[in-house]
Amino acid sequence: MKRFTLCATLMAALLLGGCRSQKATVSGRFVGSDAEEIYLEQITPLSQAVIDTARLDKAGNYRFRLENAAETPTLYNLLCNGVRIPMLIAGGDRLTVGAVGSPIRNYTVEGSEETELLRQFYQAYVIGAQQLEEIARQFARTGLTDEERNALAKSYTAEYYRIRREQLRFIIEHKSSLAAVYALYQRLPGDTHLFNGDSDVVYYRTVADAIEERYPKTPYLQPLLGEIARMDARISLTSQVSETGYPDLDLTDIYGKKVRLSSLAGKVVLLDFWSAELGNSNTLNAELKETYAKYAGAPTPFEVYQVALDTSKPAWISAVQEQQLPWISVSDLRGRASSVVGLYNLEKLPANFLIDKQGNIVAKDIYGKSLEQKLDQLTK
Repeated sequence: MKRFTLCATLMAALLLGGCRSQKATVSGRFVGSDAEEIYLEQITPLSQAVIDTARLDKAGNYRFRLENAAETPTLYNLLCNGVRIPMLIAGGDRLTVGAVGSPIRNYTVEGSEETELLRQFYQAYVIGAQQLEEIARQFARTGLTDEERNALAKSYTAEYYRIRREQLRFIIEHKSSLAAVYALYQRLPGDTHLFNGDSDVVYYRTVADAIEERYPKTPYLQPLLGEIARMDARISLTSQVSETGYPDLDLTDIYGKKVRLSSLAGKVVLLDFWSAELGNSNTLNAELKETYAKYAGAPTPFEVYQVALDTSKPAWISAVQEQQLPWISVSDLRGRASSVVGLYNLEKLPANFLIDKQGNIVAKDIYGKSLEQKLDQLTK
């Protein structure tokens, strides 16, 4: 009897877990707008694209239907007259978004807790940013007295810090919401950092921990963790710089063995970054194999420490074995979320750094004949 009850309970749980609809709707009414069409834009960690268009009827009504909405909320934008209204939509949602007059200042949301939280942040943030722009325009006028300029500067500073305080307050109070992830990445004009550079990692980690518990399957979690890894790498960069003067690495090869970059001290080393998943590695690796063989018996030993920025272990190992790469091949299998991206400020792939036997980085992104000419000097 107990066994039957347990089976029945498991079946009920499976049925309940599987019954969430993949369909979602977004509808509403925009009054006072001269727009004829409204657009639905989807935002993922890898892309941003308009996926649907709807015509506004004479009363300003519109409707979108999503047939394959994700289980966890995904970021979308409504685009109306060049204005973006962000939304977080999951399967089963029936969302109503509308406005009377200015969409940004007046839009309302029903049917989604996450989107309502997003509205609370976004609306106030954008209105604050517009206020800053207005103060800046007034400051740029000619003929202002010193007293007027000082008053405007004081107003700008006060509004700026008010917005930043509200942004941080929202992030902390709603840390388990995907709206907080959105808020983390918003920047006022001229700002690079959320608050104070690398110390921002406290806020990113606070949100990531809460999101990982509430939405472990969300596609926005891994990019967030990657950002934290890059911040951690920059913060600890000083302690990670070896005595030879470059950021040290300690990564795993295809056999599961850790290989430290600094273990090659005394050799000329080409630190090479690539990705098997990009599919363009064969030609460059074939060229590098010829160079590697040419300097195999050089008076000063030459070695290649090649880091794969991949996430698929089978793809990486297959590429190494199929191409018969003779050098040190390592990876942490975190792809672009790897801390090495921040340590070496990588902006593209492939990329490389040439390190002399004293441990100095003497060249960057050097290939072919240029590499061999440099190796002729360094491996004597």
